[in-house]
This record gives sequence, C-alpha cells and structure tokens, in this order.
Amino acid sequence: MTCLAASTGPGLVRTLIGFRLEEWGLSGIAGDVVLIAGELVANAVAAAPSKEIRVWVSREPHSVVLRVWDSSECMPIARPVKELGLDDIVPDARALERGRDGGWGLPIVVALSSECGVRRTPPSGKWVWARYTF
Repeated sequence: MTCLAASTGPGLVRTLIGFRLEEWGLSGIAGDVVLIAGELVANAVAAAPSKEIRVWVSREPHSVVLRVWDSSECMPIARPVKELGLDDIVPDARALERGRDGGWGLPIVVALSSECGVRRTPPSGKWVWARYTF
C-alpha cells in the first residue's frame, strides 16, 4: 500500500492490517501486530512528512512480516531501554516538537517482534521491517 506520510497514516494502516489479519484467521495476534505496524508507520511519517510512504505486510509460515518504506536517508535509532521510576516520568512540554529525540516506538517494536531491521534502498530511502512470530 502506498499512502501520504500524514498524521492519519498510522491509524489507517493499523485498521487495514487488522482487517487483513482477520481475513487470514489471525485476529488473536492483531493487538501486537497492529501496534508494531503503527509504530513503524509513525516513524516513517516523522522521517518523511508529507511525502509518500509504502507499507507491505505478508504472511509466512508461523509469522507475519511488516515493512515500511520512507524516502528519508536518516536511519532509525532506538533509545536505550532502562528501568524507570516514578521520579523519571515528568511532563515535557516540548515532547512533540520536530527534531526531538525518538520516543518508545522502536523499543516497543524490538520487544514485540522476533526480529527487525532496516535496509537502505537506492537511490534513497529505506525499508524498516519487523517479523512477528506466532
């Protein structure tokens, strides 16, 4: 699927992938898979706002593979995961500003998927992918 990198993209993709998982008889894993998809698409939207992104989902034996392409040369960087206490969680008025460090999307993808990665595409862009094994 090809769509505009817009704020509505993650929700649209989650919905469509949920429908596809239902068709495949995999509604039991939909929660995790649509969360992974939403995070990958949100990152693509942030990396290439108002441009084209591509989403690809496939079923393989005992797994679902998600791939999201965007035109940005910037490679995704997962913030290190650390244990947080209540004192670490404070409001951040600048959290949604453009250019801020990434959020928890990639650590969520890493935690839920059996494997994930990124592959550059010539002449520009990249596919970020995740495999969910069931």
